Amino acid sequence: MAERRQVSRQKSFLRGLVYLGNSPSAVNCLVRDMSDSGARLTFSAPIAASEMLELHIPVKGQRLRGKVIWREGEEIGIAFVSETVAESTPASEEALVMRVQRLEGEIASLKQLVKRLQKATASITDAA
Repeated sequence: MAERRQVSRQKSFLRGLVYLGNSPSAVNCLVRDMSDSGARLTFSAPIAASEMLELHIPVKGQRLRGKVIWREGEEIGIAFVSETVAESTPASEEALVMRVQRLEGEIASLKQLVKRLQKATASITDAA
């Protein structure tokens, strides 16, 4: 079967965080086959991704908006979409409010995880 892509892609194995809709919590993924126009994302289980999502790649310090193009099992293919100038301007009050809410939700989730780990560690230490 002939390759129909016009853009070359790089094999990649990068840790990514996907934010779905207005959810403040992220879903971990593996970013694969990334190009300038899109990427293949692999998850640990199938996800119910909305049509649009936000992909954060911590190692590269990138935040990208993507549109889901295809789904197959634990993988989805996304095409990157460019935002309008008003949406990408940091001074946009609505964007800042959404970002703060997302980060507060992520902080709350991390605090709960730390508490669970502390309890588990305490019970292991007590048993020893």
